[in-house]
Amino acid sequence: MKLANLEGRATILAEGGGIDLERASGGRFGPDVQALYDDWDEVREVAAGLGGAEVTPFDEARLGSPVPAPRQVFAIGLNYRSHAEESGMDVPSVPATFTKFPASLAGPFDDVEVAGATVDWEVELVAVIGARADRVAEADGWSHVAGLTVGQDISERTVQFAAGSQFSLGKSYRGFGPMGPWVVTPDELTDPDDLALGCSIDGVTVQDARTSDLIFSVPRLVAELSAVLPLLPGDVIFTGTPAGVGITSKPPRFLQVGETLESWIEGIGTIRNHFVAAAG
Repeated sequence: MKLANLEGRATILAEGGGIDLERASGGRFGPDVQALYDDWDEVREVAAGLGGAEVTPFDEARLGSPVPAPRQVFAIGLNYRSHAEESGMDVPSVPATFTKFPASLAGPFDDVEVAGATVDWEVELVAVIGARADRVAEADGWSHVAGLTVGQDISERTVQFAAGSQFSLGKSYRGFGPMGPWVVTPDELTDPDDLALGCSIDGVTVQDARTSDLIFSVPRLVAELSAVLPLLPGDVIFTGTPAGVGITSKPPRFLQVGETLESWIEGIGTIRNHFVAAAG
């Protein structure tokens, strides 16, 4: 199943377009996509029976974030061996966890403001929680995941590193967490633990890797995080970025007004964000 947010309405993807879930379910579910994660098993059951429902074509530019208002946002630093190596840092023994504040999240095709001179890109696989996870074993981790989506952990590096090693503020400017284009359930993927991912700036590829290089896999992250606190339905985990970020380029290279960042993950899809001047 693929779940999208089409102009604020929960939409199930189908051949040729989308199915409005509220209409197709006879009002069993409302239009709010975020609320669906609280009833994820039932959503999947109903969606599986929508084979004869009306399918409407749509323009992808109308899509919003498929997880627009999570209660908790987790983000993991240094979670690819390649990124740890390019950063000159040791592979961590526990997940290096911070948050992006929820108000920084954005849609898959939203414009993003260039909030400083050192705005960097980080393509990431994002896991969405579909069932409360509290002290979950790694072997059971996937059973608590609703699905996966594409994300960008955009970062203003100067603020990130100036704030006493507290990353969250520099990673939470307006629009610094685009996600989408939809959430894909793990069963749609041949191997959800090994997906190609990457991103490009104005058509030039800057990151190209596979999620099999993750130090802490998705189920391991569910286990590690839920050992500390419960993960709630609709929470998101930005799982980390591979090598190829701007700050480690030689010379360093950062995003500029007028550039377009395209990010993709195998089996999930592509998001595209254009960078504009900051307001005011």
